[in-house]
Parts: sequence; structure tokens; C-alpha cells
Amino acid sequence: MVGRDQEIKDLNRLYDRNKAELVAIYGRRRVGKTFLVDEVFAGRITFRHAGLSPEGEEANGLLRAQLDHFYNSLIIQGMEECEKPNNWLDAFLLLEKYLQKIDDGSRQLVFIDELPWLDTPRSDFLRAFEGFWNNWGCHRKNLMVVVCGSANSWILDNLINNHGGLYNRVTYQIKLSPFSLRECEEFYKENYVALSSYDIVQSYMILGGIPYYMGYFDPELSLAQNIDKLFFERNAALKDEYNRLFESIFVNPEAMKKILEVLFTRNAGYTRKEISERTGFSNGGGLSRYLKALVTSDFVVKYVPFGLGKREEHYKLTDPFCLFYLHFREAIESGDDEYWQHNLASQSVVVWRGYSFENVCFNHIPQIKKALGISGVTTSASAWSKREDDEEGAQIDLLLLRNDNVLNMCEVKFYGDDFAVTGDYYRKLLRRQEMLVKEVNKKTVVRSTLITTFGLKKNEYSGIFTNIITLDDLFL
Repeated sequence: MVGRDQEIKDLNRLYDRNKAELVAIYGRRRVGKTFLVDEVFAGRITFRHAGLSPEGEEANGLLRAQLDHFYNSLIIQGMEECEKPNNWLDAFLLLEKYLQKIDDGSRQLVFIDELPWLDTPRSDFLRAFEGFWNNWGCHRKNLMVVVCGSANSWILDNLINNHGGLYNRVTYQIKLSPFSLRECEEFYKENYVALSSYDIVQSYMILGGIPYYMGYFDPELSLAQNIDKLFFERNAALKDEYNRLFESIFVNPEAMKKILEVLFTRNAGYTRKEISERTGFSNGGGLSRYLKALVTSDFVVKYVPFGLGKREEHYKLTDPFCLFYLHFREAIESGDDEYWQHNLASQSVVVWRGYSFENVCFNHIPQIKKALGISGVTTSASAWSKREDDEEGAQIDLLLLRNDNVLNMCEVKFYGDDFAVTGDYYRKLLRRQEMLVKEVNKKTVVRSTLITTFGLKKNEYSGIFTNIITLDDLFL
């Protein structure tokens, strides 16, 4: 298995402990949660079950379907046939009886996948699960229950941060993140897909390090051919993934998509008030829940732009897959089967690469800090957007404010060759430095830092940059 070394170590350690364990694994859909459990616990799962997708079902019919499906899982895995459960209390009682009957003293591992899908309206699922664990499960030293879910906000609200009967009952939590660039490189090598670092970064800009999407790559095709095959051909595998993604995670997918479509229009993101104005959603509890769900699901990040106060907190769309889809939605629906191959040098693609590379850098702050030699220094990442009194409309791609009295002013440039500083660009950087010096305290030094693909071309202006970070550094 590529990556996940710490997660594998943690899960095996928990399995070997002589105590009851309730483990919650969550993360973005398609990130590999089920695959992780299957690989780590191959041949060791006592009972497994996966919830049914709630898409397109009425609440009452879905509850019956979920209960029947749970019963069928018990039958298939060895329980004797009996009367079907009418509610979740009965369903978990059947599970308890089955586990007790086959208990030989060895570790019993129960794996419930897509747990949030089981919690249908008016089903009382959570109360029944609480009873199963509090009254029975937590007292059995040889029982380990692993639950997974792509609805991160549900896992966090109802399990990890539960203030009711399940308060502090989760014994361990794992948030599974997308692959880093280095892990993407390892994944492609493992699957005999030969790509340069330059192309791996572009694949990350599109697929966001999601293993499930990357698994579609054909080793015999180039990056451009693979992207056409995945998105632009008539029956492309990921052509409808954007809609499927939201329908499978959120109760109100259209509202979520509307917020993302607003956030997509400005790279720096918007304040909550601005989102309310642009979506038409009331600036109240409903919008709070929507934004919280998008943040916990890793589609959006919340941050305070440099120089602004807490009240100016911004929400920024950072999910590469969503950014790619929204940028090229019309092209994906256009019917041009070879759009990506035809437009590699087009202005639309070039502009997209520039903004997307900034997002890649935001997602690789630890690697940037390592390249700067400041891994152990407390650092906050932010950006600078145009202010009302800023006539030039200056925007700084990435700012790293460090506790050692240094501010790295990062310029992010995705180029096909070494980047060259021109006289005009040199003067622009000087003005930006002067602008930042006015914003920080007198102890802080502002250092211009270039993050680019291959390097910096030496000339009379190149000395403006104190630090140079390249693709190789992002793969650390």
C-alpha cells in the first residue's frame, strides 16, 4: 500500500490492545478509507456492513431498506435466519447475539462503512448505536469497532464531538487526507504510470491526490490523453463525479454547490457576509451549518487574510477536483473528446495552471517549511488581497508569518522553464515589500521567496529573491 504508514501502524496497535476500541475514520469521499481498512485487516474482520446510499429514497422506505440490508449482512456472514429487525435497537441486538455466539476469546473486529448513511430521518439510529456501545460493546475487551464515513461533519458532530450519550466514547480517530505530491509519485510508480514531476503536479491540480481517481490512469496514455479519457470523452468515468460527490455526502447538495460556485469566482475567497449576499442565503444558522460542513469535508478552508482582523475571516475553495471541474465545466459538457489535448497551450489552461499551482502550494505548507529549514518554527499561512486603498490592486500569493520574526513573501509561478525576473516585475516586488514592511512590527524582516517549477534564471534582478523553492522541494 502506498503511503498511510502511520495509519497502518496505529490501526495494528489498536487491534493488539486488550481493550474495547471504537475507532472513527473519516475523510473526503474516494480518499481510500475502505481500502485502508480492507488492507490492514485482511482476513481479520469478524463482521462488516456498509450503509446504503440515501440518494432518491423516501425516509420510511430507506429505513426499511437499511434494516433489511443490515439483516442480510448478518445472514451472509454466518448468523442463523430469524425474524427481521423492525428498528435499529433490534438490529444491534441481533449483532450482539451473533458476536456472543461465535466468541472464542480472540479479537472480534466489526467494520461499519458509511455509517452516516444509516442515520436516516426518524430512524433513531444514533440512539441505538449509543445503546449498543455503552451497554454492551465498551465492556468487551476483545471487541474493536471501526466506523467510516465520508460525511465528515456527521462523524465529527455525532461521534467525535458528541455531547450526549456518546460523549468521549470514540477511543481513536483518524482523518485520512489526500495523497501529497510525493505519495502521488509513489502511487504512479506502483501502478507503472510514468509521469514527470511537472506532469504529476498537473495531475494533482486536477485530481487532488485522490487515489480512487488516480487509479483510472492508463499507463499507455500521456497525462493529456488520460485527462481526456477521464473527463471529456462521451462516457468519461469522472464526467458526472462532481454531482455524484455532493449527492452522496450532503443532505442538501444543491446549496453546497451554490456556495462553491460563488467561492470559485475569487481565488482569495469571500467573507461570510459576502457569501450570504451572493448566494441569497440568510446569514444565520443555516449558512453556518453549510460552511462548517464544507470546511470539515475539506472542500473549503477558513482563514484570515494577512493584515485583517478575525471579523474578516474568509472562506476559500481549495479542493483541486472541484476547482478543475468548475473551471472547465462548459468544456466537459461540450462534447469535444480531445479537448485537453487540443488546448494545452490555450490561455484558459495557462491561467488555470497559475491559480491551481498556488493551491498546490497551500496544500504543501509543511514541505515548503522544510525547504526553508523552518519545520520547527510556528508559522501561519495566509495571503494578501487587494485593499480598498490599494491603487495597484496588489495580490500576494502566499505569506508565511513566522515566530522567528521573518515574513516570507512568496511568489508562486508555474512555468515550463526557469523563471526570469524582468525590470518591471523587480520594481513591483520592491513595492510589495515596502507595503508589507508597513504592516508588520519593526522586529520582522520581509523576505521575497520564489516558489516555481524548475528554478530562477540569473540576471541583474534575480537577487530580489532570498529563497528559491522548486518542484523537487514540494516532493519532499
